[in-house]
This record gives sequence, C-alpha cells and structure tokens, in this order.
Amino acid sequence: MGTSKNALCCIFAAALLLGGCAWFGDKDDEASNWTVERLYSEAKGALDSGYYSKAVEYYEFLETRFPFGVYGQQSLLDLAYAYYKTEEFDSAMSACDRFIRLYPQNIHIDYAYYLKGVVNFNRGKGLTERFLPIDSSQRDQSSAMTSFQAFAELLERYPQSQYAEDTKKRMVFLRNRLARHEMHVADYYMKRGAYLAAINRASNVVESYSRTPSVPDALVLMAKAYKVMEMPDLSAGALRVLELNYPNHHGIYEVRDIVVED
Repeated sequence: MGTSKNALCCIFAAALLLGGCAWFGDKDDEASNWTVERLYSEAKGALDSGYYSKAVEYYEFLETRFPFGVYGQQSLLDLAYAYYKTEEFDSAMSACDRFIRLYPQNIHIDYAYYLKGVVNFNRGKGLTERFLPIDSSQRDQSSAMTSFQAFAELLERYPQSQYAEDTKKRMVFLRNRLARHEMHVADYYMKRGAYLAAINRASNVVESYSRTPSVPDALVLMAKAYKVMEMPDLSAGALRVLELNYPNHHGIYEVRDIVVED
C-alpha cells in the first residue's frame, strides 16, 4: 500500500513538472507574438518590481527581436542595469560598452558611463563584506581603479551630468581606498625589512593621493624607513613636511623615538 502511495506521489509530481514546463513554454510562445511596446512594458514592469532575472529574460528577447529604434536603445541600457542587479557584472559592462559604441548621441549616454563606474564600484562585494565591518582596501583594487577611471571619464565628457555630484563623492571614496591599499602594502614591506620598497609605496601615496587621510601615515613611514636606513637628511625632510602639515600627528614622536644602533 505504501509503495502505491509513493508511486502516485511520483506520478503527480511528474505531472506538475511537465505541466509547469508546458506553461512556461506557452508563455514564451505568447511573448514571441507581442509587439515591441508590449514586450518593453513587461520588461520594464519586471525591472521596476525587482524581478531582475525575469527582466533580463525579457530584455534579452527584446534585443534579439527589436535591436534598433527607441525601444531597442533604452532596452539595452535597462538590460545593463538588470545585469548589474543580478550580479552579472561582466555582462553589465559589455552592455554598457555596446550602448556607448552604438548610441554615442543618445541623451542617456552619461548614464552608461556612470553605470560602468557603479558596476566596478560594487564588483566583488560578497555577503561578508556587505554585512561585516571589513576594510575593503585590503583586497585587490583592480576593480576600484577601473571604477575610478570610468567615473573620471564621465566627468571629463559630461561635467554637467546629473550623475556628476554622486560621481565626485564616489571618486573621493575610491581615492581614499586606493591610498589605504598602498599603505597596507607599504606597511607589509616595512615589517619585513624591505625599506626601499616601503618608501616607494609611501611616496606614491604622497604624490598620487594627496589630500587623502593616508598621507600623514605615508610621511611617518618614510621618515622611519629613512632613519632606519641611516639616511638622516631624507628622514628629517619627511618629518619636516609632516610637522608643517600635520603638527599634532602622533607619528612625529614615533619617528623621534627611533634609535638607530651603531
């Protein structure tokens, strides 16, 4: 009797599965007969409702059937955003690049550049980084650099863009993050006695990331490293810059307390 019940359950489940497949197949057949207006409306509705995977399906289908025209242009940009929300970052970047290449005169072209920056701004952020206080500057910064470059290109081409203000704020954040990363590397070299390599990294912070919070730490490291390497003039020079610009920084006393043994 138990075996019969199990068999019936299996048959019922299979019937549901096959019925579901047929239903989805019917929906696809139905969509193939939709006008471009109807297809775009369904795709936009899914996007606005947060059904991003479904939006991707609709937009991809729309792009295949109606690749040109007003709806085709806007759909490609919407598709890039839908890819971004489903964390298909490479596809999002590809869609943005395709939009920029095909429609350079489109009134929303600045958004394509902005979205490229945003995609890489958030690329690689897993659940751990999103919900735990982890310093992202300790990770690989290739995406951050690519994001910064995309934002810089947006400001250069479209300084009056509606996205300019947010772009500037994101670029400040990215510069600070890139500077901190350089300092993490510099500290790594310093702890292992690779003083010249540490100095080179710290110098890059001072020269390339001026006005970031990492600059005083870079000057401290340079002053320390030069002092340990018995280059007193260079050490004094770095310390002097630190004292003039950051007179209350704790690192001033740390450098002074270093005693070089003969």
